[in-house]
Amino acid sequence: MINKHVLNPKSPKFHIKKFLINIKNDLKNKIILDIPAGDGATTEILIEIGAKVEAYDLFPEYFMLKDFECKRADIIDKIPVADNYADMLICQEGIEHFSDQLKVFKEFNRVLKQKGELIITTPSQSNLASKFNYLLFESETSKLMPPNEIDDIWMADKNLTSEIYYGHIFLVGLQKLRIIGKLTGFKVKEIKYVRLSKGSLFLFPFFYPIIFISSYLRYYKNLKKNIDVPKEHKIKVYKEQLAINLNPSNLINHHTFIIFEKEKDYKDLDFRFVKYSI
Repeated sequence: MINKHVLNPKSPKFHIKKFLINIKNDLKNKIILDIPAGDGATTEILIEIGAKVEAYDLFPEYFMLKDFECKRADIIDKIPVADNYADMLICQEGIEHFSDQLKVFKEFNRVLKQKGELIITTPSQSNLASKFNYLLFESETSKLMPPNEIDDIWMADKNLTSEIYYGHIFLVGLQKLRIIGKLTGFKVKEIKYVRLSKGSLFLFPFFYPIIFISSYLRYYKNLKKNIDVPKEHKIKVYKEQLAINLNPSNLINHHTFIIFEKEKDYKDLDFRFVKYSI
């Protein structure tokens, strides 16, 4: 085992391992991309359960798994595989580092087969503690400064690459992940609970009534808008957003763990004409 964090219930690596072990029979001989692969902890798990795993990272020098190649790839540019290639793509603790998340999701869509799954883990921007910290100081947690040019320029060794690996500058919440996914051909299949955010639990009884009432008011108000869109379609979209917003698990979950399923190739989508094509 190359990373002890896979044994720590506080780490997202632990929950990724648990998830993969639970579905290991479905993953045997399936093509799975581990991007960014980091030190190789998840790659190691996938090899052990019999998946055909490929590892990519902007800094493969930090990959620790012996006798296995992690290839260099700038994910924002292109993943060096064919279209409709993989059965699953795991992006663990990566999306918050990418400056163009829409472009990254398009690339994820390109390389995944139809019904392929995209697994995203990232620090939660949707729990109450995170929202409160952003309200106070636009910061990820109460312990950190807001993103800045001192703390958030990571792995910028010019001897390795001319690229810069940015820190948690581009944090993203569940609602934004949902719409980025939708615009690139994905649907939310499942949002998994990881572990409790104690700060969020403390804030929950004070803020949940406000969130509940406000969310429903917005829901019914927006049903009256966009009169050219069939009501059943508006209900479908807004109810999905409402469910995400009101789910207590999402509001107290310390970490985001979301599973997408590829519905369509993103090139076949055109939401600009949604009012006339539904």
